[in-house]
Amino acid sequence: MTALGLHALQHRGQEAAGIVTFDGRQFMSERHLGLVGDVFGKHGHTQNLCGLNAIGHVRYSTSGGPGGRNIQPMFAELTGGGLALAHNGNLTNARQLRRDLVRQGAIFQSTSDTEVIIHLVARSHYELVVEKLIDALKHVEGAYSLVALTSKKLIGVRDSYGVRPLVLGKLDNAFILASETCALDIIGAEFVRDVEPGEMVVITSDGIDSLHPFPPKRRRFCIFEYVYFARPDSMVEGRNVYDVRKQIGMELACEAPAAADMVIPVPDSGVPAALGYAAASGLPFEFGIIRNHYVGRTFIEPSDRIRHLGVKLKHNANREMLRGKRIVLVDDSIVRGTTSKKIVEMVRDAGATEVHFRIASPPTTNSCFYGVDTPNRDDLLAHKLDLEGMREFIRADSLAFVSIEGLYRAVGAAGRDPVAPQFCDACFSGDYPIEPVDAHEHRRQLSLLTEMA
Repeated sequence: MTALGLHALQHRGQEAAGIVTFDGRQFMSERHLGLVGDVFGKHGHTQNLCGLNAIGHVRYSTSGGPGGRNIQPMFAELTGGGLALAHNGNLTNARQLRRDLVRQGAIFQSTSDTEVIIHLVARSHYELVVEKLIDALKHVEGAYSLVALTSKKLIGVRDSYGVRPLVLGKLDNAFILASETCALDIIGAEFVRDVEPGEMVVITSDGIDSLHPFPPKRRRFCIFEYVYFARPDSMVEGRNVYDVRKQIGMELACEAPAAADMVIPVPDSGVPAALGYAAASGLPFEFGIIRNHYVGRTFIEPSDRIRHLGVKLKHNANREMLRGKRIVLVDDSIVRGTTSKKIVEMVRDAGATEVHFRIASPPTTNSCFYGVDTPNRDDLLAHKLDLEGMREFIRADSLAFVSIEGLYRAVGAAGRDPVAPQFCDACFSGDYPIEPVDAHEHRRQLSLLTEMA
């Protein structure tokens, strides 16, 4: 069941996959580099995993980098027994905490921020594992949705802002935790509800308890989940992702119309927005770019070299459809701009006479420190260039992004509250709900090194 759930969540991470189980006597762990189908497929490692309780994880490195030692779930034998932990998000003070723990004698086996939580749990003076985990999480800052497995409990927690998703499901008499509802669908489980921001759910053989050990904050769910990260068939925070993306496209068509012959999506993540754009503009929708579904998402590959190669492996122009046409090309976002530039070039080479690029998110001008791999602001095209500069860089005839107000309307909000935004939109606005402590410290260190040089 856990391996099947990870199959549905493969879009959230493609570098590695892991599962930890408990069979009533001992914990078993299988963690390997590769896709879920390779790791836990027909000839994979599931035969080594026994038990009625399990947690799993697909890795997308935003903290600690790729590599075998950072694969989750992580496991440790603690005073009260074994603890396995899997985490989605980023701790913004992990570097600071890690340094303090090492000074106190902690020995780290990985460079992941997830291991910081395990060390904090191990050093807590509380007796019960739930109390230890609460105590540990009171020391961390950042965005996290996490699941933990002990010999008797399955625990799920979301940070007080609810930046990353976590849902509760049920199959027969068993409760299930997952990042998205599509993982429940694949195993035939029913969706019960979202885990609330700041909530801890504790699942045992006796049932489920809900705790609220952390001070309530204003909800700041990541709006980029709707734009790109979540799967379109998932229900996220009460909204269907596909419907939201289609609505974004309709907003984009109203804000940035174009004289063209057809609307073409950059598949797959640009498809719903392109459908919305076509519906609102009255232009025909066509698949002018064909996607190779056996190649992963280029955005979350760990190296630029693979990312650049991935564009040609992943997309091919439908030449007969594009030749002699003025097209509106719709994509979900522009981050580094390298992929967009190659897509525009490919479409032009196929014979399109005009390429009007429309982006179903505002310009990404700021780094994300909460679980999306945009750590270096200098890598962001919208940070380096204005709109005309970006248009020239990708060589489109015109370029437009949906406004942040249009994005908020698409997700059902009347508009963005400038004083208290309803979502985390820091990558577009620079308004960080959680102080990125480590990032500020890192910049100060770089500045000092520059001055010394």
